[in-house]
Amino acid sequence: MLDILRENVLTLLQNPTSLLALLGVLILIAAAIQARHVKLSTRILVNVSLMLALATVLHFLRLYHFPQGGSVTLGAMIPLLMISFRYGAGVGTLAGFAFGLITILQDPFIVHPVQVLFDYPLPYMSAGLAGLFPQRKFLGTILAFAGRFACHFVSGVIFFASYAPEGTSPIIYSLTANAMLLVPEALICCAILKFLPVERILPAMKD
Repeated sequence: MLDILRENVLTLLQNPTSLLALLGVLILIAAAIQARHVKLSTRILVNVSLMLALATVLHFLRLYHFPQGGSVTLGAMIPLLMISFRYGAGVGTLAGFAFGLITILQDPFIVHPVQVLFDYPLPYMSAGLAGLFPQRKFLGTILAFAGRFACHFVSGVIFFASYAPEGTSPIIYSLTANAMLLVPEALICCAILKFLPVERILPAMKD
Protein backbone atom coordinates (compact mmCIF):
# COMPACT_ATOMS: atom_id res chain seq x y z
CA MET A 1 0.00 0.00 0.00
CA LEU A 2 2.81 2.40 0.91
CA ASP A 3 4.64 1.53 -2.30
CA ILE A 4 1.55 2.35 -4.36
CA LEU A 5 1.08 5.65 -2.51
CA ARG A 6 4.75 6.53 -3.02
CA GLU A 7 4.45 5.78 -6.72
CA ASN A 8 1.31 7.93 -7.00
CA VAL A 9 3.00 10.82 -5.20
CA LEU A 10 5.94 10.58 -7.61
CA THR A 11 3.51 10.64 -10.53
CA LEU A 12 2.01 13.85 -9.20
CA LEU A 13 5.42 15.42 -8.51
CA GLN A 14 6.44 14.72 -12.10
CA ASN A 15 3.66 17.09 -13.15
CA PRO A 16 4.56 20.38 -11.41
CA THR A 17 2.10 22.36 -13.54
CA SER A 18 -0.71 20.23 -12.13
CA LEU A 19 0.52 21.00 -8.60
CA LEU A 20 0.46 24.73 -9.35
CA ALA A 21 -3.08 24.43 -10.72
CA LEU A 22 -4.21 22.64 -7.54
CA LEU A 23 -2.50 25.27 -5.40
CA GLY A 24 -4.27 28.03 -7.33
CA VAL A 25 -7.67 26.46 -6.71
CA LEU A 26 -6.86 26.06 -3.00
CA ILE A 27 -5.97 29.76 -2.75
CA LEU A 28 -9.25 30.71 -4.40
CA ILE A 29 -11.22 28.53 -1.97
CA ALA A 30 -9.38 30.00 1.02
CA ALA A 31 -10.06 33.52 -0.23
CA ALA A 32 -13.76 32.76 -0.72
CA ILE A 33 -14.08 31.30 2.77
CA GLN A 34 -12.27 34.29 4.25
CA ALA A 35 -14.54 36.68 2.36
CA ARG A 36 -17.60 34.95 3.81
CA HIS A 37 -16.10 35.12 7.31
CA VAL A 38 -16.43 31.37 7.85
CA LYS A 39 -14.58 30.37 11.01
CA LEU A 40 -13.07 26.89 10.83
CA SER A 41 -13.26 25.86 14.47
CA THR A 42 -11.50 22.81 15.88
CA ARG A 43 -14.85 21.02 16.06
CA ILE A 44 -15.54 21.66 12.38
CA LEU A 45 -12.07 20.49 11.35
CA VAL A 46 -12.44 17.30 13.41
CA ASN A 47 -15.84 16.52 11.89
CA VAL A 48 -14.60 17.27 8.38
CA SER A 49 -11.59 14.99 8.94
CA LEU A 50 -13.81 12.16 10.15
CA MET A 51 -16.14 12.54 7.18
CA LEU A 52 -13.21 12.61 4.75
CA ALA A 53 -11.88 9.40 6.30
CA LEU A 54 -15.30 7.79 5.88
CA ALA A 55 -15.55 9.03 2.28
CA THR A 56 -12.11 7.53 1.57
CA VAL A 57 -13.18 4.14 2.92
CA LEU A 58 -16.41 4.22 0.90
CA HIS A 59 -14.44 5.21 -2.20
CA PHE A 60 -12.58 1.90 -1.98
CA LEU A 61 -15.90 0.00 -2.02
CA ARG A 62 -16.26 0.13 -5.79
CA LEU A 63 -19.01 -1.58 -7.70
CA TYR A 64 -17.41 -0.74 -11.04
CA HIS A 65 -14.19 0.98 -12.14
CA PHE A 66 -13.42 2.44 -15.56
CA PRO A 67 -9.91 1.62 -16.90
CA GLN A 68 -9.28 5.33 -17.65
CA GLY A 69 -10.59 6.45 -14.29
CA GLY A 70 -13.95 6.89 -12.61
CA SER A 71 -15.96 4.42 -10.60
CA VAL A 72 -19.33 3.65 -9.04
CA THR A 73 -18.96 3.47 -5.25
CA LEU A 74 -21.19 2.66 -2.32
CA GLY A 75 -22.03 6.27 -1.56
CA ALA A 76 -18.61 7.90 -1.23
CA MET A 77 -20.25 11.31 -1.77
CA ILE A 78 -22.52 10.92 1.28
CA PRO A 79 -19.97 12.23 3.85
CA LEU A 80 -19.21 15.24 1.62
CA LEU A 81 -22.92 15.97 1.28
CA MET A 82 -23.35 15.75 5.05
CA ILE A 83 -20.58 18.31 5.54
CA SER A 84 -22.28 20.65 3.07
CA PHE A 85 -25.70 20.20 4.66
CA ARG A 86 -24.31 20.94 8.12
CA TYR A 87 -21.71 23.66 7.51
CA GLY A 88 -22.74 25.21 4.20
CA ALA A 89 -21.34 25.52 0.70
CA GLY A 90 -18.00 27.08 1.70
CA VAL A 91 -16.87 24.31 4.03
CA GLY A 92 -18.40 21.69 1.72
CA THR A 93 -16.36 23.02 -1.18
CA LEU A 94 -13.16 22.96 0.88
CA ALA A 95 -13.88 19.36 1.97
CA GLY A 96 -14.53 18.40 -1.64
CA PHE A 97 -11.19 19.87 -2.67
CA ALA A 98 -9.44 17.89 0.07
CA PHE A 99 -11.17 14.70 -1.04
CA GLY A 100 -10.13 15.42 -4.63
CA LEU A 101 -6.51 15.48 -3.46
CA ILE A 102 -7.04 12.19 -1.66
CA THR A 103 -8.46 10.54 -4.77
CA ILE A 104 -5.63 11.75 -6.99
CA LEU A 105 -3.16 10.17 -4.55
CA GLN A 106 -5.13 6.93 -4.65
CA ASP A 107 -5.59 6.64 -8.41
CA PRO A 108 -3.84 9.35 -10.48
CA PHE A 109 -4.58 9.55 -14.20
CA ILE A 110 -2.90 12.68 -15.54
CA VAL A 111 -2.86 13.84 -19.15
CA HIS A 112 -3.03 17.62 -18.66
CA PRO A 113 -3.07 20.11 -15.73
CA VAL A 114 -6.56 21.33 -16.65
CA GLN A 115 -7.76 17.71 -16.89
CA VAL A 116 -6.48 17.16 -13.36
CA LEU A 117 -8.70 19.99 -12.12
CA PHE A 118 -11.78 18.79 -13.99
CA ASP A 119 -11.38 15.16 -12.94
CA TYR A 120 -10.28 15.48 -9.32
CA PRO A 121 -10.87 18.58 -7.14
CA LEU A 122 -13.61 20.38 -9.11
CA PRO A 123 -16.07 17.44 -9.35
CA TYR A 124 -15.93 16.80 -5.61
CA MET A 125 -16.00 20.51 -4.81
CA SER A 126 -19.44 20.49 -6.40
CA ALA A 127 -20.62 18.69 -3.26
CA GLY A 128 -20.61 22.15 -1.73
CA LEU A 129 -23.63 22.99 -3.91
CA ALA A 130 -25.70 20.75 -1.65
CA GLY A 131 -25.13 23.31 1.09
CA LEU A 132 -27.35 25.75 -0.79
CA PHE A 133 -30.36 23.58 0.07
CA PRO A 134 -29.70 22.15 3.56
CA GLN A 135 -33.41 21.51 4.15
CA ARG A 136 -33.99 19.81 0.81
CA LYS A 137 -31.57 16.91 0.85
CA PHE A 138 -32.53 15.25 -2.43
CA LEU A 139 -32.47 18.52 -4.38
CA GLY A 140 -29.06 19.32 -2.91
CA THR A 141 -27.78 15.85 -3.81
CA ILE A 142 -29.01 16.13 -7.40
CA LEU A 143 -27.46 19.58 -7.73
CA ALA A 144 -24.13 18.32 -6.39
CA PHE A 145 -24.09 15.41 -8.84
CA ALA A 146 -25.10 17.70 -11.70
CA GLY A 147 -22.06 19.86 -10.96
CA ARG A 148 -19.83 16.80 -10.76
CA PHE A 149 -21.26 15.47 -14.02
CA ALA A 150 -20.58 18.79 -15.78
CA CYS A 151 -16.89 18.68 -14.74
CA HIS A 152 -16.34 15.09 -15.85
CA PHE A 153 -18.30 15.70 -19.06
CA VAL A 154 -16.06 18.62 -20.07
CA SER A 155 -12.95 16.58 -19.28
CA GLY A 156 -14.26 13.65 -21.32
CA VAL A 157 -15.01 15.75 -24.38
CA ILE A 158 -11.70 17.64 -24.36
CA PHE A 159 -9.16 15.15 -23.04
CA PHE A 160 -10.59 11.67 -23.60
CA ALA A 161 -12.07 11.95 -27.09
CA SER A 162 -9.51 9.38 -28.31
CA TYR A 163 -11.26 6.72 -26.21
CA ALA A 164 -14.49 7.16 -28.13
CA PRO A 165 -15.29 4.29 -30.53
CA GLU A 166 -14.68 5.07 -34.19
CA GLY A 167 -17.52 7.12 -35.61
CA THR A 168 -18.84 8.12 -32.18
CA SER A 169 -19.01 11.79 -31.25
CA PRO A 170 -16.81 12.69 -28.25
CA ILE A 171 -19.83 14.51 -26.82
CA ILE A 172 -22.01 11.40 -27.01
CA TYR A 173 -19.20 9.24 -25.68
CA SER A 174 -18.54 11.51 -22.69
CA LEU A 175 -22.25 11.93 -22.00
CA THR A 176 -22.85 8.18 -22.04
CA ALA A 177 -19.73 7.15 -20.12
CA ASN A 178 -20.24 9.65 -17.33
CA ALA A 179 -23.96 8.93 -17.09
CA MET A 180 -23.15 5.23 -16.64
CA LEU A 181 -21.02 6.14 -13.63
CA LEU A 182 -22.78 9.07 -12.00
CA VAL A 183 -26.46 8.22 -12.43
CA PRO A 184 -26.14 4.92 -10.49
CA GLU A 185 -24.02 6.59 -7.80
CA ALA A 186 -26.50 9.46 -7.46
CA LEU A 187 -29.33 6.95 -7.03
CA ILE A 188 -27.30 5.04 -4.43
CA CYS A 189 -26.68 8.25 -2.48
CA CYS A 190 -30.36 9.21 -2.62
CA ALA A 191 -31.33 5.75 -1.40
CA ILE A 192 -28.86 5.97 1.50
CA LEU A 193 -30.13 9.44 2.46
CA LYS A 194 -33.67 8.06 2.40
CA PHE A 195 -32.90 5.60 5.19
CA LEU A 196 -30.11 7.49 6.97
CA PRO A 197 -31.25 9.40 10.11
CA VAL A 198 -29.93 12.66 8.67
CA GLU A 199 -31.97 14.89 10.99
CA ARG A 200 -30.29 13.28 14.00
CA ILE A 201 -26.78 13.12 12.56
CA LEU A 202 -26.50 16.76 11.47
CA PRO A 203 -27.29 18.30 14.89
CA ALA A 204 -24.69 15.97 16.41
CA MET A 205 -22.06 17.64 14.16
CA LYS A 206 -22.26 20.78 16.32
CA ASP A 207 -19.56 23.42 16.15
